[in-house]
Amino acid sequence: MRAVRFHGRGDIRVDEVEEPICGNGQVKASLPLLLITLPPRLSLESLTRNLGLDRFDLPLSDYVAVVNIHEYLAGPMIVPVTPHPLTDEKLPTTLGHEFSGTVEEIGSGVTGFKVGDRVVVKPNLFDGTCSNCSLGIFNCCERVAFIGFSIVDSRHAIPLPESIPLDIGALVEPLAVAWHAVSRSPLQRNDTVLVVGAGPIGLAIIQVLKVKGITSIVAVEVSERRRGFALALGATEVLNPVDVDAVTQIRALTKNAGADVVFECSGAQAGLDTAVAGLREKNVIGAALYDDGDFEAVMDEIASGGIQPRPMITSKIRMEDVDVRGFKALIEERDKHVKILVDISA
Repeated sequence: MRAVRFHGRGDIRVDEVEEPICGNGQVKASLPLLLITLPPRLSLESLTRNLGLDRFDLPLSDYVAVVNIHEYLAGPMIVPVTPHPLTDEKLPTTLGHEFSGTVEEIGSGVTGFKVGDRVVVKPNLFDGTCSNCSLGIFNCCERVAFIGFSIVDSRHAIPLPESIPLDIGALVEPLAVAWHAVSRSPLQRNDTVLVVGAGPIGLAIIQVLKVKGITSIVAVEVSERRRGFALALGATEVLNPVDVDAVTQIRALTKNAGADVVFECSGAQAGLDTAVAGLREKNVIGAALYDDGDFEAVMDEIASGGIQPRPMITSKIRMEDVDVRGFKALIEERDKHVKILVDISA
């Protein structure tokens, strides 16, 4: 079977790999959706993946995978070059950590899943023994790994409600990152909130803020199209830091008080400077990945219509075009995209 695999800096290939065999304690699922990350997501339609109740083995080809743009440009960062201590996997690796799929085969010993069930996958892996894991902070594991080059416990498979299409299911993972970040903040309903950077995570933050009842959301973003996305998804004000002094504008909007809470989502020094200067008293809180319950909370909001993330999917491409119309498009046409879906069946 075919798989999109990351071989190294600037090297994405569609390889032929062995189709995984559904073994004891495993279920095999057809995964229609894969994502590329940073600006957008790729959704692969028709990959096969192994999900297991006790554990599921993710062979190098059966899931929607993601390597972020930083790794594509600079080389492996999170993706292991040498065998990872949790998984023993290394380059080349099948891309993926944001995906959903439908169970098509069940291995012996599996309970809780049946053929036809739709699932999303919580992809972060942890060793359970490091100092952070010993404190129950599994999302900050010192040996953190992601599905895409690993073996995972069945607790990572989460049923997807029938009302949520599989392509939207693939967006649950980045929205769960945003849900976790917002949940960790000292947010109050009447706060003015500043979101610096309207890429995938910034746009996800905006949607979560809106569903949490925040009515004053200011987004700072240089891209005109992404400012449009920010408004469409819930921002009440957008600022272009190229044309205006964002900090001055934020203070004008808040009677010189500054924002109550700021989410820095740009990853750029200028963005961080704006976030710090646009805030009142400074209290910095970090957010890593997600906690138990975050995926379910996001799916509940999508199912009820509170979160409507479809505008984040800005393109759909064939599997063979993943390099040029996927990764390179995100680099060269960055302003046009949020998430890119890869249709494997095309």
